[in-house]
Amino acid sequence: MSSLSIDQQARAAEAYILQELRKTEDGISVLKDKEFQTRLDTNFITIFAIFAELYGYRHDCLDQLVDLILMCGKSWQARDSELRIIDRQRELDPEWYMSNQMLGGVCYVDRYAKNLQGIKDKIPYFKELGLTYLHLMPLFLSPKPLNDGGYAVSSYREVDPDLGTMDDLREVAAELRKAGISLVIDLVFNHTSSEHQWARKAVAGDSEHSGMYWIFPDRNVPSAFERSTREIFPDDHPGSFIQLPDGRYVWSTFYHFQWDLNYSNPAVFRAMAAEMLYLANIGVDFFRMDAVAFMWKRMNTDCENLPEVHKLLRAFNALCRIAAPSVLFKSEAIVHPDHVISYIDRYECQLSYNPLQMALSWEALATRDASMLAQAIERRHNIPRGCAWVNYVRSHDDIGWTFSDEDALELGKHGLNHRKFLNAFFVNRHPGSFARGVPFQDNPRTGDCRISGTTASLAGLESGNEGALDRILLSFSIAMSTGGIPLIYLGDEVGQLNDYSYLNDPSKMDDSRWVNRPFYPESNYAQRHDPDTLPGKVFAGIKRLIHLRKTTDELSGGRAIGFFTGNPAILGYQRPGSGGAAIAANGRRSSLTGGQTGGLMNSMVLCLCNFSDEFEWIGRDRFLGMPESVVDLITGYEINLHHAGIHMKPHQYIWLKWTW
Repeated sequence: MSSLSIDQQARAAEAYILQELRKTEDGISVLKDKEFQTRLDTNFITIFAIFAELYGYRHDCLDQLVDLILMCGKSWQARDSELRIIDRQRELDPEWYMSNQMLGGVCYVDRYAKNLQGIKDKIPYFKELGLTYLHLMPLFLSPKPLNDGGYAVSSYREVDPDLGTMDDLREVAAELRKAGISLVIDLVFNHTSSEHQWARKAVAGDSEHSGMYWIFPDRNVPSAFERSTREIFPDDHPGSFIQLPDGRYVWSTFYHFQWDLNYSNPAVFRAMAAEMLYLANIGVDFFRMDAVAFMWKRMNTDCENLPEVHKLLRAFNALCRIAAPSVLFKSEAIVHPDHVISYIDRYECQLSYNPLQMALSWEALATRDASMLAQAIERRHNIPRGCAWVNYVRSHDDIGWTFSDEDALELGKHGLNHRKFLNAFFVNRHPGSFARGVPFQDNPRTGDCRISGTTASLAGLESGNEGALDRILLSFSIAMSTGGIPLIYLGDEVGQLNDYSYLNDPSKMDDSRWVNRPFYPESNYAQRHDPDTLPGKVFAGIKRLIHLRKTTDELSGGRAIGFFTGNPAILGYQRPGSGGAAIAANGRRSSLTGGQTGGLMNSMVLCLCNFSDEFEWIGRDRFLGMPESVVDLITGYEINLHHAGIHMKPHQYIWLKWTW
């Protein structure tokens, strides 16, 4: 078959698979579904091409594909009719998630609501806040007490009994759908818990399951791999491997109880595809693809961001297009910006966290200089059509300073030294720091460190700094207006502070990220409607931003265009409407759509953010080509741009809108 084109090979392979399926009752049943057959015909070539490239050297490659397609068909047959209706609706509106109505929230079920019933009980509040997307942090069965916050999964088909059951999760998904809220769940693709049944059987010596992990009889191969891999959690163990009680070695990139799956074995791909489609049929709308950068291993590389990872993600995506078409992927790749962008593709991961914007928002607050953030928005923000950033102020995890050293050097900043400054600043080891963060995985040997902390504590609310409230709202204004889906770690909208109680828990005391995973701040929520309290002021400010986002059409979609303010303390970026045009640095309009749009109204929102602790000014020359008088959506006031430019208060943010 090697002389045939890939298209011819795919057609021949599909014919063989259909022939094999017709030999079984399950296969005949699957093939009777015309909708399934249509989706299979459309997406099969993608799956075949990737399978052939990754596993074509194996004599059982086609038989593996037969089993995969049969599993996919049976999953489609089991899909609820209500979910099939949503599949069809979203196929007609494929960019539904690009709407400015989208707003995300994220929480740990146990810490925020005790259990899944508690999540159901909080749906009225989620609607009050305006959520349309809810990410429930890992809630599947995992070992206790050590489980990396649930990311060491022992079973993808069992909910942690303390949280509920799979039936409870199915009910939560249904209730969220009724409320117009999409369910987001983590799918940990890179590894399982050492207590997963696959791992247990591998430890017992079962060859089939040993082949699902990277297990070696001695130190020779692991040592060769470790010459080029990096230590991720040096506080837990050195290198990439740990030793098993029987003397063998298993790959463990993260904690010692998380074992990396071996995707060079197609049985692993099939097994994880089955788990994914099972969860899709529970009612999951988005999968957060955890630690995807590490999924493929190759000797003499760092085993991160290898090309095969992208092929795996495309194959998983194609399976969803067949058996769960409305389900979308969100990449979690906290790596160099050049690698982050590589995962964002409508055929791979339609959504992606925006770690660079998050980290540089904090960098700008520390330095009172928005130059690096402005550079990132100008250079690295815009992504392929049909894809969206998930913009967050902070997450459940730590803050890593993932900016490019080359980008920093252009602005006169040495990457290593600047990271050391930021680490010192955010853990209050620098004179004048307002932040009260906590170091995570501080590695004196390499100088690496990341920062843990809630938004309020990092912004200065814990230290009593007078600018804290304004910093919090400034940060959220950026997440709300730069495009994509803004994400709130629930509790931050009422100003929750660091929770140091983790230090009293032996299972958590060595992981400082628990400081920014607090329990439900009941007293803060009780004060959220009281404008005289700090929780009330934070809540009112964020609610105002949410309202403005949802009533400003220009904030739909994912495109933001840089705007040079001429003042390094002030960040500027533009959000053009459907017929809008950007204002270049010379004041001239540059069309984004190839000119006028057949009578459509042109519109623009220009966002300005002052990161300084002082009053700052933008000269009127920056606003050439703009109307003389424009409206600030934040305050409702008209501003005369041609008189004397704009004077901005410390940490003020302005959204200027005009039409023509």
